[in-house]
Amino acid sequence: MFFIDYFGNRILIAVIGSIHVIINHPLAVGAYPLVVLMEWWGRRQNSPEWDDLAHKITFVLFIITTTLGALTGVGIWFATALIAPFGIGSLLRVFFWAWFSEWIVFISEVVLIMIYYLTWNKWREGIWKKLHIGVGVVLAVFSWLTMAIIVGILGFMMDSGGWAQTKGFFDAFLNPLYIPQLAFRTTYALVLAGLFFWFLIYFFTKNNLQLRRESVRVTAGWMLVWLVPFLLSALWYWNVVPANMAANVNVGMLTQKFMTWYNDLAMIMAGTIALFILLILIGAARPRLIPGFLLIIPFILGIWLLGHFERVREFIRKPYVVADYMYSNGVRVDEMPIFRRDGILPYATFVENHRVTPTNKIEAGRDVFLVACSRCHTTAGINGVVKKFRNLYGDEEWDRMAMMAFVYSMHQTRTYMPPFPGNDAEAEALVDYINHLRDNPDLIFEAHAGWTAKPTPQPQPVTETP
Repeated sequence: MFFIDYFGNRILIAVIGSIHVIINHPLAVGAYPLVVLMEWWGRRQNSPEWDDLAHKITFVLFIITTTLGALTGVGIWFATALIAPFGIGSLLRVFFWAWFSEWIVFISEVVLIMIYYLTWNKWREGIWKKLHIGVGVVLAVFSWLTMAIIVGILGFMMDSGGWAQTKGFFDAFLNPLYIPQLAFRTTYALVLAGLFFWFLIYFFTKNNLQLRRESVRVTAGWMLVWLVPFLLSALWYWNVVPANMAANVNVGMLTQKFMTWYNDLAMIMAGTIALFILLILIGAARPRLIPGFLLIIPFILGIWLLGHFERVREFIRKPYVVADYMYSNGVRVDEMPIFRRDGILPYATFVENHRVTPTNKIEAGRDVFLVACSRCHTTAGINGVVKKFRNLYGDEEWDRMAMMAFVYSMHQTRTYMPPFPGNDAEAEALVDYINHLRDNPDLIFEAHAGWTAKPTPQPQPVTETP
């Protein structure tokens, strides 16, 4: 298990995952069908200008999706395997055939985008142009299939549906959030693709204002087609989010410190969507009234909304990483009674201390922190535990018993936190370790920055396994 202090494990996964979604949705799922439509329109109008514009846009899609998109896709696997091996391991066991299918689809998608872009100039006439458009259609379908498979897994992490009783693959994949979330992500990707095309049109049509106006009108019409389905699917998705998760939205949107600003941010988001609608309507009716710089801003705002959606979706499912099955620290719900009885350290692989003794309390407390807390917390960085306790108890001496009581009850007042999974000795060791960090701030980064715990070759035997 790998731990990055100050920056935080959860931030690393969030950054990689958000970048991947920002690339995948507008630049793949949404963009490929639109660029094929643009190519078809150029053929129908017998317009080399339209064909060249579609070709230039495809070049951008080709470069970004096959480089940064592929790197972040692999990066998600690499980061989750290092930071949350139990969580990703569980998802692999439940969705093995879904992951297997997704990789086949993804490899096919990469091959198709290479064929589609690299044959563009050779397949410009007659039957070859029809074949090229056909390749584009297949590429668009495969791009959507990639998302359709992954959304089943994302929905399962929020609401596992009947899987808890049946343990069946289709009960997990066809979870209650699958269709609503798939509809929301698909339609938003298609709208965002139009905004992304506006962004590129600004740069690719500077010397041809007539083509700019025509392309703005066509892409605005595309967005109008998908705008109402997007708004309806967003409402549908929100209405099927479990109530306990919906209750976490105000914290998920703005963190606990700024949660009172929730209504203000909601108004800003509503205003942003209203601006989209207004600009799309103007673009469809009077594209010449839209200044060039306004073709850039909507896409940036759309990416901001998508990134914020991903942050909220990740946060509101806490205290779970898989709803009602596994907590965000990688502990299964059914393991809690055993860990509360025996402690979590005897069963932990990637720690140096498997028991708390009078002589190793600080070191054992560090291991408890790594196993039970480090998925979401750092020591003194982003979401650092030292700062959290200082906010509770000030700069005076901290009371150990009060800290112990908080460790055991924190999940009741902060419902997005999992219950402490260890026994009394481990809770005491954790409290002593946090106090040690408070009293020795210079040791924090020396002890933790980029530190990887090594598995003990011969862990102490335990009497029962979870």
